[in-house]
Amino acid sequence: MRLRDFLIVGCRLCLIISAIALTVPAFAQGQYKAPRTPDGHPDFQGFWENDIATPLERPKEIADRPTLTDAEVEKMRQKAKELFTGKSDAVFFDGFYPAVLDNVLGLRQGFKSVDGETGDYGSEWNDERTWENRTSLITDPTDGRIPALTPRAIEARAAARKAMERSWSVEDRPLGDRCITYGSPQLTAGYQSYYQIVETPSAVMIMTEMFHDVRIIRMNNRPHPPENVQGWLGDSIGHWEGDTLVVDTTNYRPRAFQNISSEKLHIIERITLQDASTLRYEITVNDPDTYARPWSLMIPLHRSSKPVYEYACHEGNYSLAGILAGARAEESQKPTLK
Repeated sequence: MRLRDFLIVGCRLCLIISAIALTVPAFAQGQYKAPRTPDGHPDFQGFWENDIATPLERPKEIADRPTLTDAEVEKMRQKAKELFTGKSDAVFFDGFYPAVLDNVLGLRQGFKSVDGETGDYGSEWNDERTWENRTSLITDPTDGRIPALTPRAIEARAAARKAMERSWSVEDRPLGDRCITYGSPQLTAGYQSYYQIVETPSAVMIMTEMFHDVRIIRMNNRPHPPENVQGWLGDSIGHWEGDTLVVDTTNYRPRAFQNISSEKLHIIERITLQDASTLRYEITVNDPDTYARPWSLMIPLHRSSKPVYEYACHEGNYSLAGILAGARAEESQKPTLK
């Protein structure tokens, strides 16, 4: 039976399987006893990779499916191997899952990146993805979609897109183009998406491979600084609830998350060692100036034997000059009023 047929059937058995699949990780988490640091807390230290195939938001084509069956997941896995052989175009971050799904559903054949011509990335740049039954990382709302944006956020996003199109200066480009940050917390997967965690009794350090953003999570119960003290990574305070590290982060600069967040952004993270090779990373986003309601997601990070390599974004970053020069060239070709 094809995946399209599975989606049409929508049988009760699929719902039962979905419910079972969603409860298994919680059961497994309760059975595992994490190793300890010298001060007695769970030891998360080491290198972790976000290689999950599951997208942040559930694709609209399967809007009524919180999970897929094992047979459907296997179809997706095999199609991904056919599409991304190392000799085909690369697909980054959340573009991966829809590209595979559309091919399985017969909505398109193959995959091409921006233009499919010389200069595009090849799929050898992509890490191999890990598959699971979930169809979105978002756990709340239950539709697996980011809540509606506020009017302010819609206006901010439109302004950012307009600025990027005109590219009058480097400040019109996204933070990632400028090698500043990819946002906090980072949600990118499958491409330079490694983490390094170091624990001490007084602080936990989390470094991301992308831009080598380093977060220092204070474990001393001291309050957040005044609201006017802001940073791209915010100010993080942590405490332990059993074997779970809970991190409270405020004091973000505007645009620190998804390029549209406000200074009211408040992030709660819960990090639990689910088993020897899996870190359960739960995030709740609360920003009343950006989203209609708070929302949550869960990313399973997988332990890696590979270290985090240098990410030299600024080194040889001549692309910004090229972007601005290209924008000026396009302007010169536009007709002008006489």
